[in-house]
Amino acid sequence: MTSREVEERLQEHRAQQVQTVFALIGEAKRRLRNIRHKIMVLSGKGGVGKTFVSSMLSLALAQKGYKVGLLDADIHGSSIPTVYGMDNARLYANEEGIIPASGPLGVKVVATNLLLEQPDIPLIWRGPLKSRAILEFLSKVVWNQLDYLVIDLPPGTGDEAITVVQTISDLDGAIIVTAPSILSETVVAKAINFVVKNRIPLLGIVENMSYFKCPKCGSTYYLLGKSTGEELAKKYNTNLLIRIPLDPLIGKAIDKGVPYLLEYPDGEAARAIYELANRITNFIEEKNHQSSYSPK
Repeated sequence: MTSREVEERLQEHRAQQVQTVFALIGEAKRRLRNIRHKIMVLSGKGGVGKTFVSSMLSLALAQKGYKVGLLDADIHGSSIPTVYGMDNARLYANEEGIIPASGPLGVKVVATNLLLEQPDIPLIWRGPLKSRAILEFLSKVVWNQLDYLVIDLPPGTGDEAITVVQTISDLDGAIIVTAPSILSETVVAKAINFVVKNRIPLLGIVENMSYFKCPKCGSTYYLLGKSTGEELAKKYNTNLLIRIPLDPLIGKAIDKGVPYLLEYPDGEAARAIYELANRITNFIEEKNHQSSYSPK
């Protein structure tokens, strides 16, 4: 085979790959038409609690009577099933596509860990494989009719986040999760800039692990330092949606294999999550009302 023939074969292979990707994007857009609202939750830094916020927000929305789906787009660090106590659940497929696992309160859950025999098996994938996995989920999962799809993204603004924003052109917005520290502020600002540059509505900032309120004396302690969420919100002309406190009951619920919000609905952090759900739904409904209103 001559070098010219090799180059022609390579070009043909690349063209086929491009066609496949565009076909998947088209299929994703078709399937996602059945979902009224799509929200992504991200941060530039790991360890700030995006998964906790995404999973508990989904449950709070379901408790309000909405049909909710939750996509765990953190390919390497999939942990939504553990937070929901679903480590024994599995995804399966039929002629229609991939069927989500049924989580607490009927939340439809899709995560890579639900494809593995054991949750501790690592996925040693490079960027292109991760992007393809996200695209496969978006194009082949049978979500059916949903009111909300919450997408939990991994730290940073890499392949997974890029694939989501390039595939879902009608995202209702992004929630940025941060924690009270200067380091977190600096890195999370990158996630905010990513959202702004991609022209995604910025729903606001959630400051997780903001403070600790002593259950005995009621005193408030800022264990991780001063609040930075309000400063970030002012800087980027957005809202500080809520401050979620440190709550020892969160770890206790995970150890028991049950969702925190359902096990401890009166917990300090639970009240903040319920308020977050109210603010998000009110914001989106108000935005839709304004966009549908046309003056005579």
